[in-house]
Amino acid sequence: MLIVVALGGNALLRRGEPMTAGNQRANIKRAASVLVELIGEGHSVVVTHGNGPQVGLLALQAAASPGDGTFPLDVLGAESAGMIGYVIEQELGNLLKHRLFATLLTQVKVNPNDPAFGHPTKPIGPVYDEATARRLAAERGWQIAPDGDKWRRVVPSPKPLVILEASVISFLVERGVIVICTGGGGVPVITRDDGSLCGVEAVIDKDLASSLLARELKADMLLMLTDVDAVYVDYGTAAARALRRVSPKELSGRTFPAGSMGPKVSAAIEFIEATGKSAAIGKLEDAVEIVRGECGTWFEASALFPRNLGLPARHR
Repeated sequence: MLIVVALGGNALLRRGEPMTAGNQRANIKRAASVLVELIGEGHSVVVTHGNGPQVGLLALQAAASPGDGTFPLDVLGAESAGMIGYVIEQELGNLLKHRLFATLLTQVKVNPNDPAFGHPTKPIGPVYDEATARRLAAERGWQIAPDGDKWRRVVPSPKPLVILEASVISFLVERGVIVICTGGGGVPVITRDDGSLCGVEAVIDKDLASSLLARELKADMLLMLTDVDAVYVDYGTAAARALRRVSPKELSGRTFPAGSMGPKVSAAIEFIEATGKSAAIGKLEDAVEIVRGECGTWFEASALFPRNLGLPARHR
């Protein structure tokens, strides 16, 4: 199968870990070994990845520079995609010396009138306690929102419409190249009145962009890997239940957090409704078992499988 594998930012940098180059590389090495297992099962993969922690750190570093060190988020997104993609490509290459790899900066067209620009939801950067987050928001003009039991800066996350390099990615995949692309959801761009492109101040959700990429590549599966073993209803409560196999109809009326699981569920539904194929969400270490259907949350177009919305936690 051709699988678009979306590595979550929290799969590449564990919650609570300092954002150091060493920690990032150690986690990417762990992710690379999982990807190699998938490839060893006979699958072709296209790798996408998040950048929320990294792009937020770059923004903080730029703001702390002497003089006018501020860079727009589209430029910082491209910088973080290159940084993370480089390490992913290198660690995969260390394990698969006979394969060809390409890390591709990816521009993704968005609507300049997307309502997301007026309602930021995408968390970036480090986590803070509430008091610190509110102080920084007041000092720097940030929008902030809860992220678990902590708080983070949030920025606009417009819907991805077109992946401009999709034909290049397809060309490489057809020739057996393992492509790392759409980093951080891709670099958000809009079309000016004269037809030229320019970047915008936003961070596209990686899972929604990965879903779009999977559709454009006619992939067989969309696999979203994070640090949570499944999608849960009533997450964080005593009544939490892991979802095992679901169809879009069975999720009708349910809501999931906009800054975390919500986009993943939306991405899965978009992919299967457009293609009739399957999508899955689960923990990085469980990737092979998820693809085999043994754990994680599977989204399928029909409900021909046994209805099972409420596994007691958990399949780990």
